[in-house]
Order: sequence, then structure tokens, then C-alpha cells
Amino acid sequence: MSKFTAALAAAAIASASLIGTAALAETVTVAATANPTVDDSIKDLLADPDTAAILEKHLPGLSQHPALPQFQDMTLDEVMPYSQGAVTAEIIEAIDADIKALPAG
Repeated sequence: MSKFTAALAAAAIASASLIGTAALAETVTVAATANPTVDDSIKDLLADPDTAAILEKHLPGLSQHPALPQFQDMTLDEVMPYSQGAVTAEIIEAIDADIKALPAG
């Protein structure tokens, strides 16, 4: 779950007493089914088999990179300046296009 999705779910839980449990259930369902994006952390993208395959397609060996624990909580955009050219805007755009082509849900 992305940080955004987790924050959204937390906000929904916090406001449940004001809007009722039916609205809470609907909000949490929406948050749980949100599609991944390149704005999610690398860890979250690697946790999903479909997006992990996309990352490996464009950045072979990423999931086995020895420094993964140091950058797994970052987004691709955040990693780009430190990647010594391995992660480029073009690669992120290609990953984004492939993620957007995944079936919803």
C-alpha cells in the first residue's frame, strides 16, 4: 500500500465517527483498490507481482540490488538523481505507461 493510500485510509478511519461506518467502509474499499503509480515507493511497487515485473523489465536487477534497503522507501523520481544515470525520466515514463496499461483493480 502506498503512503498516500495508507494516509487516505487513516484519514477515513479518523473521520469515521463523523461520517458513519458505511462511508468508512466505502472509503477503505476505494483506498485498498487504488491502482499503483510511479509515485508509490519502490518497495510498494516491488511488493506487487505485476508492477515488480514492470520494474524488472525496465530496470533489470532492481529487486536484487545490494543497496535496495537504502532506497526502497523512495520513489523512482527521488532515486533518479542518485542513480548515476540508471534511472532516467524516459525510463520512469515507460514504467508509468506500463503501470497505467495494467487492468484496474
